[in-house]
Amino acid sequence: MPLDPSGVRPTERLQLHPFEPADADEIFACITPSLTRYMAWEPPPSRESFALLWRSWGPLAETGSDYIFVVRRRDGLFLGLAGLHRAQSAAPELGIWIREDEHGRGYGREAVAAVADWASQAPGVRHFEYPVAEANLASRRIAESLGGTPAGERRGRKYTAVFYHVPRRRR
Repeated sequence: MPLDPSGVRPTERLQLHPFEPADADEIFACITPSLTRYMAWEPPPSRESFALLWRSWGPLAETGSDYIFVVRRRDGLFLGLAGLHRAQSAAPELGIWIREDEHGRGYGREAVAAVADWASQAPGVRHFEYPVAEANLASRRIAESLGGTPAGERRGRKYTAVFYHVPRRRR
């Protein structure tokens, strides 16, 4: 049974809501080659190619497979995206990216914690996976601050990823 994505609670500084097409232009404007250097994907070359991607997000959420959340400061400023992938598995995958001009303020950790808190209500979740480029120390600190421990590595075409196991969150 799919989780209710409207159940992600706001944090002290952030609001998270399921992606809506009206968010697409702000998202696209913040996806840069330097932002994606530690991501498994490349920036979409055009708004049209990005639209092909985001149009898949709604059906994935409807089936309970994957959820994409728009992360905003409480004042409405778009900050990035947080994701929960393979949501119906015993080890769903957490993901995050924050726009470059807002790095270093703790928004990524706060958003990932909010998604993990929400997803921990699913009874079958044992722990979360959090893959991160080995060289992405800031993102590794997010996993570690949430109690994550390295559980393995995988070599991708862009980098070697460390996979953390992040414990299920207790409220």
